[in-house]
Amino acid sequence: MKKIETKRPYRIIIIILFAVLLAAVIGSIALGRYPIRLKETLGILGSKVFEIKPFWSATQESLLLNHRLPRIIVACLVGCCLSAAGASYQGVFQNPMAAPDILGASSGAAFGAALAILLDLGGVMTVIFAFCCSILVVLLVIYTGSRAKGKRVLGLILSGIMISSLVSSGTSFIKLVADPEDQLPAITYWLMGSLNGTSPRDVAFAFFPMFAGLIPLLLLRWRINILTLGDEEAATMGVNAKRLRMAVIICATLVTAASVSVSGMIGWVGLVIPHISRRLTGNNYKHLLPASMLFGAIFLLLVDDVSRNLLTTEIPIGILTSLIGAPFFIYLISKDGEQL
Repeated sequence: MKKIETKRPYRIIIIILFAVLLAAVIGSIALGRYPIRLKETLGILGSKVFEIKPFWSATQESLLLNHRLPRIIVACLVGCCLSAAGASYQGVFQNPMAAPDILGASSGAAFGAALAILLDLGGVMTVIFAFCCSILVVLLVIYTGSRAKGKRVLGLILSGIMISSLVSSGTSFIKLVADPEDQLPAITYWLMGSLNGTSPRDVAFAFFPMFAGLIPLLLLRWRINILTLGDEEAATMGVNAKRLRMAVIICATLVTAASVSVSGMIGWVGLVIPHISRRLTGNNYKHLLPASMLFGAIFLLLVDDVSRNLLTTEIPIGILTSLIGAPFFIYLISKDGEQL
């Protein structure tokens, strides 16, 4: 039986993470080639509720409301969702290497986005195609895994690997036949992951599926501890492990699909952040999941700040998360010979 451990005062950690996230949001609003001070930010936001005489320019208001603030919100939501999905999958599959794309959600989104770009359907349809294909691929994985003989968890993982490979082949074929002057660069850029061009429409699209998945995960987080003990142990505690596992998988898939559809392929967040959070809070999911969500939001927001401010040309955020995540993960698994 696996022991559920708790480290350091949980409330203090959550308060610190929330304070850091708030500070990061405020700092991110000010960062950019066109600075917006806190006073002006409060004035612009307050003018939507109260009658305030403008002391800011129309350019600053448009930049804040239509570009910078939506981008900050989406960065926080995507980081939060990918971390929550990664932590949930690691508990469900009892595998420290599980990540949000373990069931093919990211591969499906990539195929859908590439197909929409190939058909010249525009930005909105690219997001919708990515989301729908992501969900369809995971449903196919679940169906295939349910028909596999032997352990159901192993069947799901193997089905995810197989179908992800198949869908990735379809994406590669789309890149092969795409217009090299226009469509191919657009597909390649989307696959690298970026929050450039994020609009209020993206916030509106992603908000509801994200929260529809996050809220059940938060409510079920203490039950994920039971899944880590094994199906037999869960049965003795009166928990239907198969039903619970499927509920967690569906919710984690929903938030992953919504995240990837608006941000493109962003790796390592859902794999590394839960492990860092586990070092802070222990492996009790009652504490681990909220900490992972806050930590993920902070991490992706800060990485996005670097992405849009480091060079004159924006760096795709997926490149930065890989550059940061892979070496840090090597450090985590090698430090003091500890196991994840």
